[in-house]
Amino acid sequence: MTRPAHLDPRLVGVVALGGAVGTAARWGMTHWLGSAPGGWPTATFVENLLGSFLLGLLLEALLRRGSESRRGQLVRLGAGTGVLGGFTTFSALALEIERLLAADQVLLGALYGVLSVVLGLLACLAGVALASQHHRRREAR
Repeated sequence: MTRPAHLDPRLVGVVALGGAVGTAARWGMTHWLGSAPGGWPTATFVENLLGSFLLGLLLEALLRRGSESRRGQLVRLGAGTGVLGGFTTFSALALEIERLLAADQVLLGALYGVLSVVLGLLACLAGVALASQHHRRREAR
């Protein structure tokens, strides 16, 4: 009997290492992009949309390969849960919405929250569609 993934120290290590990589990438992007004038949290917005797209792409690509192999599990946990989990950030989204609301920028805060969720879902679906299209093209060859 195999140990559940969350109790396997090797898999937890893969997620932790991936999380460190994703968090470092987010830190770099945050310092590179910064915030737009007027308070729009550009970096977190871009990071979350890009991360949503990449997660949809990754998970669909892995799903299209069939039953999950040990290697597929490592990629899913390391790149998906780890790297992209560290790269995207719900807590920063919530904090930035709170800061906008506290600064009496209610409309901007609401717009930022709604657009983050809606566009994040659409970005994820675009990633799924791209991976699906790529898979169909490969099968047609």
